[in-house]
Amino acid sequence: MKRFGWLLGLKKESVDEYKRVHKAVWPGVLETIKKCNIQNYSIYCHKMPDGKHYLFAYFEYTGEDFAADMAKMAEDSETQKWWAMCKPMQQALPGPSEDGWWVTMEEVFHID
Repeated sequence: MKRFGWLLGLKKESVDEYKRVHKAVWPGVLETIKKCNIQNYSIYCHKMPDGKHYLFAYFEYTGEDFAADMAKMAEDSETQKWWAMCKPMQQALPGPSEDGWWVTMEEVFHID
């Protein structure tokens, strides 16, 4: 199992809508996430003192081939529609990215 921490900006005018749609993620999207060996997935939102909003995602990957599973996820038509709805609300940040969008964070501490 590999843990991931990802970071992304959230446009100020989209905060309420982003939170609203994530209260009812489409069942097909959730099913695809699980089929792609992702578990214990959470997204957090935080407003910084400068007024900018950021999303932090945490998940655990239990598969053998992350790139193949992410490609499988990207091929799912319902997931594509979900991303098309959510992506305009988000703001890319500079930095290394596993998926071309979310910035991959370095894990510096963990305890079970």
